[in-house]
Amino acid sequence: MTLQAVTTIDTSPDNDPATVAAATLDVTVLVPVLDEADTVVELAGRVAAVLEEMDRTFEIIFIDDGSRDGTGSRVRQAHDEDPRVRLVRLRRNFGKAAALSAGFDHSRGRILITMDGDLQDDPEEIPRLLAKLEEENLDLVSGWKKNRQDPLTKRFPSRLFNWVTSAIASVDLHDFNCGFKAYRREVLEEISVYGELHRYIPVLASRQGFSIGEIEVRHHPRRHGVSKYGWDRLYKGLLDLITVLFITRYTRRPLHLFGVIGLLFLGGGFAVNLYLAALWTFKNVHLSNRPLLFLGVLLMVIGIQMITTGLLGEMITFKSFKRRDSYSVREVIG
Repeated sequence: MTLQAVTTIDTSPDNDPATVAAATLDVTVLVPVLDEADTVVELAGRVAAVLEEMDRTFEIIFIDDGSRDGTGSRVRQAHDEDPRVRLVRLRRNFGKAAALSAGFDHSRGRILITMDGDLQDDPEEIPRLLAKLEEENLDLVSGWKKNRQDPLTKRFPSRLFNWVTSAIASVDLHDFNCGFKAYRREVLEEISVYGELHRYIPVLASRQGFSIGEIEVRHHPRRHGVSKYGWDRLYKGLLDLITVLFITRYTRRPLHLFGVIGLLFLGGGFAVNLYLAALWTFKNVHLSNRPLLFLGVLLMVIGIQMITTGLLGEMITFKSFKRRDSYSVREVIG
């Protein structure tokens, strides 16, 4: 089955991509690309061959995130050869999360597969991702690049990041950084990503009650271009993890976070001041020049401020609460 060519995308309000009828195809493959002109034509052909062999209706969407090397022109070339290849071109480099969001909004597949555009992800793994998703009735399947074909300078930070994320987020995955994933459409309809939160979609999905699985996938050495990520990805990832944990655990109960911290500070300050009060009462010790007094007062002030912040957060949450945001429905019968 072939689709009609789509050469332009109208993003006017009357034709908002988010309002386009969804799930008219079996599979959408989303490929965010930045300066990958040497790989996109080959990747499109290989992905199409795999899905044709599976007898699936599909589309392949390349999201050009501000490339300057002619990537968009090469995708148009692939589209001329196969109309099932589509291009969503962003005005500038917005980042991978924004590129994926643009792809989600323009997609028409019942199942969505994301993969990188550098040919390190193997299209031959797509049938295994789909089989895992459908046979085990999962909502999301993540790839695991167990034998990652990258330099040690990339592997070590990634392993450290994955270990910390799995331990803190309590999500049993080995590879959060792997962009090779398969999703049911409803997962991405309920979860919004911004900044660099795309790597935490499994964490966000898990918090919503979606079922998650993982399979080992082959990984190939990079043949063209250079990696777009460095060591700064590690500390940015840690900050994003803190963001994810906050918005998934404490958005609806901020006092549980700020209140606990505030009580610890308040209790510590009270204990210090109680000790000093006992010295002054029973041993007639002068306190005006003791740094410990200032520490005790400072701790109590910080504690009160933290509790007040939590209470203000609770008030804002109460006023802005929408019942639909507090749950996720898997199925309705009757």
